[in-house]
Amino acid sequence: MSEFLFVEKYRPQTIEDTILPQSLKDTFKEFVNQGEIPNLMLCGSAGVGKTTVAKALCNEMGADFIVINGSDEGRLIDTLRTKIKNFASTVSLSGGAKVVILDEADYISADSVQPALRNFIEEFSSNCRFIFTCNYKNRIIKPLHSRTTVIDFKLTPKDKQTLAGVFLTRLKEICDLEDIKYDEKVLVELILKFFPDFRRCINEVQRYGVGGVIDTGLIATLAEEKLTPLIDMIADKNWKGMRKWVGQNSDNDFDTLYRKVFNALEQRLEPSSVPAAVLFIADYQYKSAFAMDSEINFVACLTEIMSECKFKNG
Repeated sequence: MSEFLFVEKYRPQTIEDTILPQSLKDTFKEFVNQGEIPNLMLCGSAGVGKTTVAKALCNEMGADFIVINGSDEGRLIDTLRTKIKNFASTVSLSGGAKVVILDEADYISADSVQPALRNFIEEFSSNCRFIFTCNYKNRIIKPLHSRTTVIDFKLTPKDKQTLAGVFLTRLKEICDLEDIKYDEKVLVELILKFFPDFRRCINEVQRYGVGGVIDTGLIATLAEEKLTPLIDMIADKNWKGMRKWVGQNSDNDFDTLYRKVFNALEQRLEPSSVPAAVLFIADYQYKSAFAMDSEINFVACLTEIMSECKFKNG
């Protein structure tokens, strides 16, 4: 069966094909050359290639691997006791290494599951390696830091300029292969809008290229729809989803986000709740000038709106 999702269909299968700063690429190539994957913690913002690198390392070294999503916390402790333990304790049929990739590990409970993983790393060290990917390494307990090689996907201004150019070439190749006509200026705007979230860029190309053309209408549509998932989560009282959205978009200017949320909420709230939402936004926007953590302050504002305001049905 052919792969439908562009992000999977065009996911790099080797380290050489990944879009990374050369220093990072050289580090991962050295692991491949040595024929050994250490326990790793790959840190960086959403869509920069952490999971892609983890899978590419396994592919190049012929390692058996499984991917566990750390955000599915409800069932993770059972997964740890069964699936991960059974996988890590058995020898690979191919004779190669075995690797457990724990995606979005910063959403794994630091009180119960992370300490258990610490013991797993030691117990199965002769047979299995663990690769953690996370957006926020400070949410991973220190004992896991000490048991892994921590690699931060940081980009210098020079890196950003170089990688943006490489990624533009990759997007054009994808469009050509999928027979999508495009305006190069629009692809540039798309990269500037979401960089360095390459995954988001590819998803948007697939979404808006379904008609066979990507033109200037894409940028206008993105501007209108970017906040829609956030407002939907607030309306559904999906606090965890809202919290995750804010974390993934924390590189935005929060003053601008307050204004955009205000504009979006005006159409979605019951008229009787609009005044309360305005007061919440004004209050927290003022507090943001003094807040130690602007992200927490913004989440607090959205939490109040979620708790106290009523949304229109449908």
